[in-house]
Amino acid sequence: MKITKIKKWLNFDWLNKATLVELTDVDVSKDPVRPELDIKFRTSYGRKIYGLKHDGQIKAVMCFAFTNDVPKTVEDLDVLSKDAYLQATHRAGVQGSIAIAYTVWSLQKGGGKMIVDEVFKMIKQSNHLNRLVTLSPLTDMAAKFHLRNGAKLIQKNETTQNFEYLVKK
Repeated sequence: MKITKIKKWLNFDWLNKATLVELTDVDVSKDPVRPELDIKFRTSYGRKIYGLKHDGQIKAVMCFAFTNDVPKTVEDLDVLSKDAYLQATHRAGVQGSIAIAYTVWSLQKGGGKMIVDEVFKMIKQSNHLNRLVTLSPLTDMAAKFHLRNGAKLIQKNETTQNFEYLVKK
């Protein structure tokens, strides 16, 4: 009986049927990384929220912003993404060449890795993005997650760490 329960829990078949969708709203209280960032922060200045959807439900979420430099804090992220957005608006161009993932969470096993993979594919196909960098908390869990999924640590900051997923086009 225990083996059956473990197999059921480890069933990743749902991942083959999940799709990446852009979201305009998300329950920020479910975000274990940065629940203090409200929906206005997550959707203003060209910032994006993506979800991994299966059977009508969101199973994983990833929030990111476009910048031209790598932020060391959430405050840096705010300033840099506003700057990239305003520069693009004034020049009628695209905003930022770096996608900064500042939070990722999963509501079902396997969803975190899958959403990182799907967003990574999307970034590779974009014309203006040439880097995917994280603004991760300074925790072992964040480090293990990103290193296990192919990212490289590019810097440790006072309260955060940045990992980069290499984009080869």
